[in-house]
Amino acid sequence: MAEALKFSIDGEIREAGEAFLPLPDDGLLRGDGVFEVARVYGGKPFALDLHFDRMERSAATIELPLDRPGLERDAKNLIASVDDPDFLIRLVQTRAGRRILSIEELPVYTPTISLATVTYSPTVILNGVKSLSYAANMQVTRLARAAGADEALFVRPDGVVLELPTSTIFWATDDGRLRTPALEAGVLDSITRRKIVERLEVEQGEFPLEDLLAASEAFVASTTREAHPVSRVDDREMPLVDGEQTRAAAAAFADALAEDLEAQ
Repeated sequence: MAEALKFSIDGEIREAGEAFLPLPDDGLLRGDGVFEVARVYGGKPFALDLHFDRMERSAATIELPLDRPGLERDAKNLIASVDDPDFLIRLVQTRAGRRILSIEELPVYTPTISLATVTYSPTVILNGVKSLSYAANMQVTRLARAAGADEALFVRPDGVVLELPTSTIFWATDDGRLRTPALEAGVLDSITRRKIVERLEVEQGEFPLEDLLAASEAFVASTTREAHPVSRVDDREMPLVDGEQTRAAAAAFADALAEDLEAQ
């Protein structure tokens, strides 16, 4: 996770090293809470309403009363307090009702990403929830890096491709069809994924790993990565890196970004 530069705790803005949380709080002790991460471009947050909408759905699923007006107010004030134009803002609410927001530096990525598959069974009761219980996601990333890859790719026990710990995945078939796992397969309703699917013709379904391994190109998509080319999945090198479909997705996301920022 990127280093936090500044915090807002229940509406009070604090510099890093000056922010403290009172205990007990099950959000901290048990990971009982919800979060979102949005990206800010030129001082303007991208799709922040959609992030709050998803945060509300996550909170409703775990029966956590979300203080959306308070979070929206905190986010506006915290963003306005930052001099740098481009950064991430993390939005958290715990079971105790604590509103915790942080400003984080943008991560630095290599031009491409390599993936290692990890067998994973989605937790149906938390399907679609961005909860603070993130230990499994962090562990599979460590396992992937130990295997020589940049990131993990979740694959269900029945061989169906899911997603990355913090990104969704797309790939192109040999005949040029773009595919991504359907939400019903047990993946997060990614906002970046949604923007790409809205603008490109994309097949959504439950696809086996063999389908991905036979792809001509692949990319992952997320708030921080936008559309990021995949170079390798396990031992299989992608024939095309930053191919036509990846560039089309990057252009589609750029259009969505421009529309959103222009409307602010």
